[in-house]
Amino acid sequence: MTAPDGGAGDTAPDHGAGESAPGLLAGGQSAGEGPAGLVRAVRTPWFGWTECAGHRTVRWEDGVRVGEEPMTAGTHHDLASVTKVVATTTALIRLVSDGLVSLDAPVRTYLPDCHDGISVRDLLLHRGGLWEWWPLYIRPEQPPPRYRPGHERHYSDLGFVLLGQVVEVATGLPLDRAVAELVTGPLGLRSTRYARPAGPDVAMSARDDRIEMDMLDSGRPYPVPFRSADFTGWRREPVSGQVADGNAHHASGGVSGHAGLFSTVPDLLRYCAALSAYREHDRLWRPEVAREFFAPGPDAQQALGFRRYALPLRDETVTVLGHPGFVGCVIGFVPDRDIALVLAGNRLLTDGPPVPTDTLWHDLLHDITERSRTV
Repeated sequence: MTAPDGGAGDTAPDHGAGESAPGLLAGGQSAGEGPAGLVRAVRTPWFGWTECAGHRTVRWEDGVRVGEEPMTAGTHHDLASVTKVVATTTALIRLVSDGLVSLDAPVRTYLPDCHDGISVRDLLLHRGGLWEWWPLYIRPEQPPPRYRPGHERHYSDLGFVLLGQVVEVATGLPLDRAVAELVTGPLGLRSTRYARPAGPDVAMSARDDRIEMDMLDSGRPYPVPFRSADFTGWRREPVSGQVADGNAHHASGGVSGHAGLFSTVPDLLRYCAALSAYREHDRLWRPEVAREFFAPGPDAQQALGFRRYALPLRDETVTVLGHPGFVGCVIGFVPDRDIALVLAGNRLLTDGPPVPTDTLWHDLLHDITERSRTV
């Protein structure tokens, strides 16, 4: 399930669940209904905070959303497309550093059945020309490219499905084991793993599979030649402790290059801090390779795997590297600046249109900009 496209120490004050955090869960008529629960965590050299509000699970009584277990800073979250960077992109930084993968090699070097004319770099830049989305649980074979490879950016889940397979071929390991050995283990991310949360405190991801069913039946945002009746394995109950993304869950057992990771805000902060201090981790990757992944590509807001965001601070504007996820998580870091940012929510637990993940993220960036002007 893809969107259409789309330090400081631990002494910062925390806002517990239920405390007032002005506007934290607000959506607004134009933006959509706010998430049931939300955690926002910021670490910078000048200030930091963790805010937590709302509920990690909900139920409906007579059509009304009723909160149950509160959201906490330690809640496990379905990362959705944040998996693309925490797992796949970071694994590739290591594999490129070790000479096991070449960015400019044709993907067919690793996956002989892949379409010709597409490089590993193209897929990381979302310039592989592939379809943005395709229900692999209905037809497992990827369709021919939708666009001319290498010429335009078209955000694609399918490209990262292939990149996850490249990681498997290069390591000789299943993707979940490869990511554990290359990324989560070395970085000490003990609460980050594929397919299911590492603990019982988990945020509900979605009400059921209704969003993906509607994508098929409406043909929006991608006009694939299938309907929901073509698949019989839909989840009709709340999705909790399973990845919401249909391709990751129904087609890949919860383990894919584009989605499937669960993690916590503390783990994600640790990841972002490590990427910000990438030079200090030269036992894991070559710093010059990391810098190549961080650099802007032909599309200014896209690096190799990472999205790029402008963050105005008091005296300068810095570039945040990160990625959003459809369920409601976003991460970001600023290389060499000891800045780590995490947002985690369950925005799909609504009756109407949910607030976009990007709206929640840009609200956080705005708040950081305003705070920077007061220190």
